[in-house]
Amino acid sequence: MKTRPPLWYTLQAVLSSILEEILLAAFVLWLLPHFNVNIPLWGLAIMMIALAIYSGVMYRIGRQTFFIRPKVAADNIIGSEGRVTKPLAPDGYVKVQGVLWKAICNESELGVGDEVEVVGMEGLRLIVKPKK
Repeated sequence: MKTRPPLWYTLQAVLSSILEEILLAAFVLWLLPHFNVNIPLWGLAIMMIALAIYSGVMYRIGRQTFFIRPKVAADNIIGSEGRVTKPLAPDGYVKVQGVLWKAICNESELGVGDEVEVVGMEGLRLIVKPKK
């Protein structure tokens, strides 16, 4: 598993943090004095440190999303059990994990309410067999 996020994410985080710091300084030093609001330099320094800490924390939180392995439906659903909602002869519908799926059962015809087990997937159609 990777231990570093993609380079583009790191560059974007650094560049946006620098831009935010520049905008904050411009706002405090040039715009606020026009409205007779004067913030001392130590106040600006505290705001810039706080913004840098916030940006660093958000970077650390956001980078974790790059290490989450995506789950594909086939990985999750194969081996699950479900119930027939429209007779399988050989095509029909089953409800697996609370979701209605089109399914096929080549082994036998199954009626509404019969329990099935998912053994494969063909596109968006499940391949099922009767539950033993």
